[in-house]
Amino acid sequence: MKEAVEKLKDLQVGKVLENEALANHTTMKIGGPADLFIEPSSVDNLEKTMEVIKEFELKWTVIGRGSNLLVSDMGIEGAVIKLGKGLDNLEINDTEITVGAGFSLVSLSVQISKKGLAGLEFASGIPGSVGGAVYMNAGAHGSDISNILKKAYVLFEDGSLEWLTKEEMEFSYRTSVLQKKRPGIVVVAVFSLHSGNREEIVERMQNNKNYRKETQPYNLPCAGSIFRNPLPNHAGKLVQEADLRGHSIGGAKISEMHGNFIVNAGNGRAEDVLALIQHVKDTVYEKYGIEMETEVEIIGRK
Repeated sequence: MKEAVEKLKDLQVGKVLENEALANHTTMKIGGPADLFIEPSSVDNLEKTMEVIKEFELKWTVIGRGSNLLVSDMGIEGAVIKLGKGLDNLEINDTEITVGAGFSLVSLSVQISKKGLAGLEFASGIPGSVGGAVYMNAGAHGSDISNILKKAYVLFEDGSLEWLTKEEMEFSYRTSVLQKKRPGIVVVAVFSLHSGNREEIVERMQNNKNYRKETQPYNLPCAGSIFRNPLPNHAGKLVQEADLRGHSIGGAKISEMHGNFIVNAGNGRAEDVLALIQHVKDTVYEKYGIEMETEVEIIGRK
């Protein structure tokens, strides 16, 4: 590991830290240390980073803005690559935009709406990065990423980079081909939008944002929706009907505002959240015979 760290620093790939607390990089403010934490300053430096990781045969994990993520209290073995500054470029060409994986989805929706481009209003209240949103086909308010993506530049497990079309991404509900079938990480996304009335677009976006503020607990550390909706049912409603709203284990608590959110109520640990997730699963199955599946990605040492 020491040789890998020295080489990465010599190559000046970006920020390189050892034993960095991942609680500093997740919206839930939970997570143990990464053996090695790297924030590449460009796509070129990301490629150099991957070459070093392959050379030293390190395990690696990629994160964005840390939403939709629960990191183990024991941290993550190997290298954690954060796609952030340096991979947050934006290029607008008529109704087509090219955007880096590290760009904030909320910031993107705001900037695009002000230019009179429609199609991203649904994302105005979704925390996280563009890369993570494409990876999991994030959506809300009746739309999702699959409706606007044209293609994505993807980093695969072997370190190779390849453009995948919308069809090759094999999108479905909160899922893409990158999660299991072809594990990979989005580096750049190209979205196809359409022109619209600027005032109407901004109003729709603001309405979506206001709805989220009124119904979801983003004033407290959380990871977003914990469970996938077991359609035609809705996860939050099932949790609430099972009288679990407000239930807590350790520092983890099911939000009073929305049953599908677990918040870090103070000094919460990953083990608290996992225990609460299991309690919800057991209770909902016992009451309704419905198996709840997590939407939040759970990573790290066990």
